[in-house]
Amino acid sequence: MKFQALFFLLLLTCMYLSLAQGSYGNCCLGYVTEMRENIKKNVQSYRMQETDGDCNIRAVVFLMKKRPSRVKQRTVCANPEDHWVQRLIETVNMRMARKNQMT
Repeated sequence: MKFQALFFLLLLTCMYLSLAQGSYGNCCLGYVTEMRENIKKNVQSYRMQETDGDCNIRAVVFLMKKRPSRVKQRTVCANPEDHWVQRLIETVNMRMARKNQMT
């Protein structure tokens, strides 16, 4: 009886952990506090993460230029309230506008 109860609890724990890991697949769980200038130049675009669904913090997710050696595009999460983040968003918007004017 004790073995069955222990096995059942272990099974439930494993199921809970696997569900918890899957729910944060595309969410930022924390922020960077700063970014070096040479890395800021590699920001290609960004998206906003809101606190709905599975994500529990608001964040700006910067998408970096993809390098041939990487399979997945690198992302950096930042606090949308930080001034350096707001300035970087403006810079990226200006870059994207210039790029659109050229095409």
